[in-house]
Amino acid sequence: MGTERRLKTILVVEDDVDIREMTTELLREAGYFVEAAADGVEALACLRSSGAISLVVLDLNMPRMNGFEFRERQLADPTLAPIPVIAVTAYGQLAEQVARLGPVPCLKKPFDHDELLAMIERLT
Repeated sequence: MGTERRLKTILVVEDDVDIREMTTELLREAGYFVEAAADGVEALACLRSSGAISLVVLDLNMPRMNGFEFRERQLADPTLAPIPVIAVTAYGQLAEQVARLGPVPCLKKPFDHDELLAMIERLT
């Protein structure tokens, strides 16, 4: 199973350094390649330059370009639109927030690591 996962690269988009590092480490230990970005601006640049991202784990509340703006620009780009996204947020009212993103699964921070890994397996 680890060999199959090694073919997949996940982009973690999170402005909180500790959460970004923890999530990156979790995914690497699970056998994924991981890229990281501190906001939506960096994330779009990474998606456009990489070409190998299989999934995005996206924080919704970030400076410069938040998760909603990122998702809007991602969906507007035909080459980036098919890349699945898992949204994460510390704020309540998840259903209302996520509805703005389209059909995207969402986890509330702090999220369960096993639940994140299971979502990734389903989407990649």
